[in-house]
Amino acid sequence: MKSFVPLLLALAVGAEGAADAVAASSLHHTHAAKAKSATAAKSSKSAKTKTSRKAAKVVSAPARPTIDYDGEAVNFGEWQAVRDFEDDMVTRNGFDRATIEDVIRRARFLDSAVHLVKPAPPGKPKNWRAYSDRFIEPIRVNAGVRFWNENADALARAEATYGVPAEIIAGILGVETIYGRDTGRFRVVDVLTTLAFAYPEAPNRQDRMAFFRGELESTLLLARKEHIDPFSLLGSFAGAVGMPQFMPSSILKYGVDFDGDGMVDLRGSAQDAIGSVANFLVQHGWDRNSTGPAVFPADVAPSLAWQGLVGGLEARYRPTDLDGAGVATRTPLPDGRLYGLVDLQNGGDPTEYWVVNANFFAITKYNRSYFYAMSVVELGRAVRLARAM
Repeated sequence: MKSFVPLLLALAVGAEGAADAVAASSLHHTHAAKAKSATAAKSSKSAKTKTSRKAAKVVSAPARPTIDYDGEAVNFGEWQAVRDFEDDMVTRNGFDRATIEDVIRRARFLDSAVHLVKPAPPGKPKNWRAYSDRFIEPIRVNAGVRFWNENADALARAEATYGVPAEIIAGILGVETIYGRDTGRFRVVDVLTTLAFAYPEAPNRQDRMAFFRGELESTLLLARKEHIDPFSLLGSFAGAVGMPQFMPSSILKYGVDFDGDGMVDLRGSAQDAIGSVANFLVQHGWDRNSTGPAVFPADVAPSLAWQGLVGGLEARYRPTDLDGAGVATRTPLPDGRLYGLVDLQNGGDPTEYWVVNANFFAITKYNRSYFYAMSVVELGRAVRLARAM
């Protein structure tokens, strides 16, 4: 959500800078002790009877992604901006200089990351239905049902603890990584070093580089805190990590050890991912007292008085404000709460309008996009309905 997170598609992805994105995110610890396997054999009936053995099915943990790129060896340490960063890490964070210099020396320049964060060229008009079809589809729905069934207790505990419905958590994890199936194949240190000091030309290049320098710093702080090799962290092309695609700073701020094993592992622990997503949403405005739907389909009047209400990432209007501007919901809005009006453009087809509450806007803090937030809502709903069948 990633914050951010997660910042997975250049400037369009957010959660305090990409699930600040989120991705957007998690440590690569092995939980072998949590996985058990067994085999059972039937005893022989007699010397003349063939031995019958029944091998128990062993379920393997998902294979960790492998690095499938070489990167380019660049002497980052010769760059003045990098030397300033190293000085800062030593002075502000108390790192050993030799340790920081060794990390920078081993980092690889990733031209692919530079190209992937570039804004997409102008293309077709926005199309909500085409966008949502990528996420509300059988593979994700079926995977969501399995994930929910396997983690029902953790989802129920998160809902009770944080007030975030299980279907919203399931929706985010499904949209982000198909429940951990696609968490990224880039070494986070390589990505963040590249983008922190060689971000592509853009109007906000300096701001983007400052953001990624902050994420590189968070990566090193995280690795030190958890006593791991920073190069063991894998993630997206923007540095988002784990099932929920949290950026490293979001792991430090919002990561939760929800399985109680003493570490925050957003890659290997579904429970940690569930708790961390719920915590992120609460910290970004989720209102547990606002039960019921987060979105309400709406019709708008031909007078166009409602146009000034569209936009923004917060709930600001009372039901009477919406009604007075010509916005009519198909079901009554709960009183005593504020709402917003969002537009979901459909290319050449009519735009959809929805009245949404503060909880919808909490999802947009994970990724600053109406399309993203609505996909989370719809995927979560589809998984819940499929699970009930």
